[in-house]
Amino acid sequence: MGFHLCHSDLLYRVQFKLYKQYLYVSICCFQCICTFPISKCYLVLAVHYMDISVSNRTNKFLLSSILLGIGKFIALDFARRGARVILACRSEARGTAALKEIREKTGNSDVHLRLVDLSSLDSVREFAKGFLEEEKALHILVNNAGVSGLPRQITKDGLDASFATNHLGPFLLTSLLLDLMKRSAPSRIVTVSSVNHRKGEVDFSHFHGENLSYFMDKIYNNTKLHNVICTNELARRLQGTGVTANSVHPGIVMTEVMRHYPLIVRCLFNFIGFFFFKSPEEGAVSPIYCAVAEETEGITGKYFDCDCSLVLPAPLARDTALAVKDFEICERLTSKL
Repeated sequence: MGFHLCHSDLLYRVQFKLYKQYLYVSICCFQCICTFPISKCYLVLAVHYMDISVSNRTNKFLLSSILLGIGKFIALDFARRGARVILACRSEARGTAALKEIREKTGNSDVHLRLVDLSSLDSVREFAKGFLEEEKALHILVNNAGVSGLPRQITKDGLDASFATNHLGPFLLTSLLLDLMKRSAPSRIVTVSSVNHRKGEVDFSHFHGENLSYFMDKIYNNTKLHNVICTNELARRLQGTGVTANSVHPGIVMTEVMRHYPLIVRCLFNFIGFFFFKSPEEGAVSPIYCAVAEETEGITGKYFDCDCSLVLPAPLARDTALAVKDFEICERLTSKL
């Protein structure tokens, strides 16, 4: 099955939505609302032998960690391509519902559910251990889980819950699966970040919940900046291994973005989003494109916009010295505590 999302009618719909978004961003009152493109963490893993005609390769495995909204459509696309899909999320009830829907819509019975809590480093280690024991190859990893609007919470690892879920959990998961991906090369790592990374700040005390502002999406912006910084550094370290690493902006998407915000804010966001935001299916376009499109083969250390184009990330995300420091700190924080 060829790549079918980033072309013709759907791409036109995406571009049309983008035009409406950019127009509305110029309106001052929308400036705050457009900064919440994230929802409750939901992890999906897709793995198995498959044939993706756009990449001219067979016997591929896919692994994808994704959000409930766009994540479901990423998983649906992978399943339609014949992938073995593993849905891994913290909520067994929601995971089971997604599992049933994907199986029914794709006819792919090789879709499975595992539980993992990305905010817990022990849970991530346990998940990775089980995965490595059962799977013999991994060609694509899409890190796309996250939360926004959480109140101050410190995990048992001594980490801010938002940073643990959005960045350090996926960072550890990727690190634990790297050897398998190298053995499976060529393989790809896709990190779903956000245009909001441009508003982010780097302060390493944030990892422990210190000096943080919990107003609206400020923490989310910071975590998404760390996503891009560390993905770029990972790409540099993986040069010559056959494993690529890129980050991508899915767009401003109508998902469960506001579940942790006050009711009035959620209502306003949903009202505006109905007219101006992308659907979850449209939001899945750019991550899928990075994961499977033939033209992205070999591209690494780059940032893709929501229209699938290559753009420069924020200046901080291009600071090589900062990237090395950030990556090393994340390695220390996610090492066995």
